[in-house]
Amino acid sequence: MAFLAELKQRSRRLKAETFALYLAARDPRTPWYAKLLVAGIVAYAFSPIDLIPDFVPVLGYLDDLILIPVGIALAMKLVPHSVLAECRARAHETMQKGKPVCQIAGVIIIVIWLLLAGLCIVWGYEAFMGQLNTNLSIHWEN
Repeated sequence: MAFLAELKQRSRRLKAETFALYLAARDPRTPWYAKLLVAGIVAYAFSPIDLIPDFVPVLGYLDDLILIPVGIALAMKLVPHSVLAECRARAHETMQKGKPVCQIAGVIIIVIWLLLAGLCIVWGYEAFMGQLNTNLSIHWEN
């Protein structure tokens, strides 16, 4: 049980740091390149939908366990320390009230999945019809 409690605590800290970075991205003192990186990380972290769904074995949790923490660590190095300290305090206050959700990021992820599904359907249709045409031409030649 101690392991689960520690894991929950780390998860809360990670969420708070992510929200602090979101606030830092909106601060005019943050450089544009840091804002760009932070925007991508925060949108993905708060998205209700993962790029790789969690039900996919191993890979489903890989993005949550590796990509987000690495991105957060890199972004924290790019944001000025004074800005980050102020944003951490504001994030702590906000997180006490409830969890923020980025619905725009969820829509973007859904659009990506729909585009990928559409491409798979087109590819499957072309592969099936190509195979069907090949079989029909062989049948007609005999």
